[in-house]
Amino acid sequence: MTRRVWMGLCLLVGLAAPAAAQPIELDSATIQQLAAAMDAGTLTSERLVQLSLARIEAYDEKGPKLNAVITLNPKALEQARALDAERKVKGKRSPMHGIPVVLKDNFDTFDMATTGGSVLLEGSIPPDDAFVVKKLRDAGAVILAKVNLSEFASGAAYSSLGGQSRNPHDPLRTPSGSSGGTGVAIAAGYATLGLGTDTGGSVRGPSTSNGIVGLKPTHGLLSRDGIIPLALSFDTGGPMARNVADIAVALGVMAGVDGADAATKKSEGRVETDYTKHLNAAALKGARIGIARDFMGQDQDVDWVVESALSAMRAAGATIVDVRYPRWLLDAKGEFYNAVRYPEFTVQIAQYLATLKPGYPRTLQEMIEKSEKVASLRADGGGPNPPRWTLFKRELASGTMTDARYVAVHDFGLPMVAAIIEGAMKAERLDAIVYPTSPRRPELLSTPPDAPGGPSTSGTNLANLSGFPDLIVPAGFTTDRLPVGLSFTGPAFSEGKLLGLGYAFEQATKARRRPVHAPALPGETLGK
Repeated sequence: MTRRVWMGLCLLVGLAAPAAAQPIELDSATIQQLAAAMDAGTLTSERLVQLSLARIEAYDEKGPKLNAVITLNPKALEQARALDAERKVKGKRSPMHGIPVVLKDNFDTFDMATTGGSVLLEGSIPPDDAFVVKKLRDAGAVILAKVNLSEFASGAAYSSLGGQSRNPHDPLRTPSGSSGGTGVAIAAGYATLGLGTDTGGSVRGPSTSNGIVGLKPTHGLLSRDGIIPLALSFDTGGPMARNVADIAVALGVMAGVDGADAATKKSEGRVETDYTKHLNAAALKGARIGIARDFMGQDQDVDWVVESALSAMRAAGATIVDVRYPRWLLDAKGEFYNAVRYPEFTVQIAQYLATLKPGYPRTLQEMIEKSEKVASLRADGGGPNPPRWTLFKRELASGTMTDARYVAVHDFGLPMVAAIIEGAMKAERLDAIVYPTSPRRPELLSTPPDAPGGPSTSGTNLANLSGFPDLIVPAGFTTDRLPVGLSFTGPAFSEGKLLGLGYAFEQATKARRRPVHAPALPGETLGK
């Protein structure tokens, strides 16, 4: 059965809901509001999933053809009905009970293929769920779909299996990568929560480009077990949602020590099960916020939004302090990143490939050899991805994890970056450092890689080099109605404080807006 036919049958079930005294809109509803409506009997998980499917049907293959979804879960409605029945008999497992979730297609799922967006892994069913996916399922979440990404989480926002996803604010603009499909899906209302991964900015770029909230957590707070690796020294999963409160709920469900991921040992004794307790609309009062102006001056519209955001924080009682990073660090951070990222991928992708069933590549060299046999487009849109596949060769030739270059950066450079950022915060007694997540508005998809203007200088990879958390909150729009996001960075395991500050900023500005190319559909006013 095709995806389109299956969805059409699902939607025949009907979308009507009981009248509610205090309606809420699907686009603005928080997980806690949805849970309260389900507790009250004015909403069911089945209906919520139906609404999600309706939006995918309307906007992913039709209308603006946002092309975010790679695979739908054919049992999503069945699972939602079972969770509704369980709620009636036993009550809810957690606030996530019955909530639809989309996953970037590099998170393992035992019941759906996990491809990394690549024709090289097409149809690959992993042996089990990723650790955080299992935690979501155990909490009662409905895994609705696997969504598109930059292939193997690197390169442009395009994959050989999923093609090009499109920004719902302007389909001619990039949704950014590598978690572009998740960013599109959450902004367009396909699901309440999505998971992305972040190695150098891959949760945060799509969050700002699609006008949503996203969190790159402290390295080690969330397990990476069952996630296709890019570079484990930097890799982390991260939640993406339309509001800060939903990030807090999801983080409490997913965080925890995992024996299969040694990095999570760092979070022992520092994990919280309820991050919502930090959501304080007055959190900016008395706060000291640094502004990293090194990442401004590249787009006057973005700069205007950032200055407006700083004014809003001052009005809420915060003190704003200018912060400048050492010039040598800004010049070297890209080299530091590549010195670790490239050699690790060669080794770590092979470790992941070893867990797959026969018939798939086992090494990066085999991936290169297989990719060279894919020369033309298929009827379903799958086909070559030359930029990413060319990068395979650079990764393979980048050296080993015992080379002096790798060891020097990994063992000495990364701790130094963390010390510089933490030192700057301590020197000015800062609660967070903010900066424009993307210093320029989302580019046109037609912009060539070598277009005039030079590369964008973003601060996102500093959070990966240091391992520190980074929370993205919508801050406003450019004159051509493109979203701008603001990053809140803090020291390791400061997620609670960042969520509080981000929530206060969100409540003060209310800058997020529904994308113009994904408007409301009938039946999306819900009972409270």
